[in-house]
Amino acid sequence: MIRKADPYRDTDVIDARAPRTNQAIVGTLSLLAVVTGWWPILGLLAGQLAIGLAFGRRYCIPCVLYFEVIQPRIGEGPIEDSRPPRFANVVGAVFLGAATIAYLVGLSVVGIGLGLIVAALALLAATTGLCVGCEIYRFAARFRGVRARHIDSVDLAELGASAAAGEIVVEFTHPLCTDCRSLEAELRASGRTVFTVDVSRRPELARKYGVVLVPTAVAVTASGAVVERLA
Repeated sequence: MIRKADPYRDTDVIDARAPRTNQAIVGTLSLLAVVTGWWPILGLLAGQLAIGLAFGRRYCIPCVLYFEVIQPRIGEGPIEDSRPPRFANVVGAVFLGAATIAYLVGLSVVGIGLGLIVAALALLAATTGLCVGCEIYRFAARFRGVRARHIDSVDLAELGASAAAGEIVVEFTHPLCTDCRSLEAELRASGRTVFTVDVSRRPELARKYGVVLVPTAVAVTASGAVVERLA
């Protein structure tokens, strides 16, 4: 199998199926711990998440299971930014650690509650793809100075673009965004001229134009007036 991203070296990105495998294992074992009363499982899960976060995927048992056993058989899935699922793992480790401490000091009701929260959110992410921790990470963009707004016009000179040949598409992208590359390929295949703006390199433009999510793409005239919103 030829991988687009090495799972142990290209740590800025990750196969989207890997976090869901991890979430399925964490969610199932957390539920088992709460239902059976074998609460030390919660501590083991917290420790495993912490070790993986600190030392890398080679020390994360669910990660190794996915990359060495599952992925070679089903192929590589979509590549995504690894930061949101990593943040979700941090949250999971904190909750699992707190649940373990609660059991140790005799607050079993609190431990059960925290364990069930982890189990519910992890299994929700594994089965539907809705990762609450990941969404919290993305939402934090608003607190980094980015506010969403409608784009009416674009200063092409500021972007370093030219629409002398007529209408062009300005696409705000990020190097870790798979959808951005797919959209750009589709637009170019349809014969449109595309100018990309990497928001990781030009964060001031993301703030100026209110680009909270990528891809954001608009078709503009030579004067920079937006005539169509594409994404």
